[in-house]
Amino acid sequence: MQIGIVIYDEAEVLDFAGPYEVFATAARLCDAPPWRVSLISEKTPVMARGGFPVQSHFTLQDHPSLDVLLVSGGVHSEAMNSAALLGAIRRAGEQARWVTSVCTGAFLLAKAGLLTDEKVTTHWEDIAELRACFPDLDVQSEVRWIEDGNRLTSAGISAGIDMSLHLVERLHSRELAERTARQMDYAWQVSPSGH
Repeated sequence: MQIGIVIYDEAEVLDFAGPYEVFATAARLCDAPPWRVSLISEKTPVMARGGFPVQSHFTLQDHPSLDVLLVSGGVHSEAMNSAALLGAIRRAGEQARWVTSVCTGAFLLAKAGLLTDEKVTTHWEDIAELRACFPDLDVQSEVRWIEDGNRLTSAGISAGIDMSLHLVERLHSRELAERTARQMDYAWQVSPSGH
């Protein structure tokens, strides 16, 4: 199982670090075929929010074929104008079993053509902008995450951890998702409504 997390300059740290920890922890606890989690970027290192430098595992050109594509959020204005990044996201997403985003990563998935009319969500501050930029999307508010077919999007920042635990459940089992949350000492909000 290849899980690739796309990052870029000004990506929100917890948007990629939270899901990375979920999948890496699940991989340690799982006795199924190995899960490999990697960070993918246009260049490396990436300077994430707050000046946090991150060394990615792969570039857009050399990453393995992905089973799960996750696009992190953050300050995405430059990323939205990168034809190379959007093209790589589109190509990876067309082959992936699951196409996912955290926070404003939904904007990048939509701009890449991987979200067209699905139910989606993003950070609460960006709901109106997502609706305005992509009026064909069914943008939901007041949810932690939402699944529509093989598309899975989360609200802001920490909601990506809940979404990733849900994806562990979908990929393997509820038992592994619960063990992963326990190992992380994290109070998983199992319901998308957060209750």
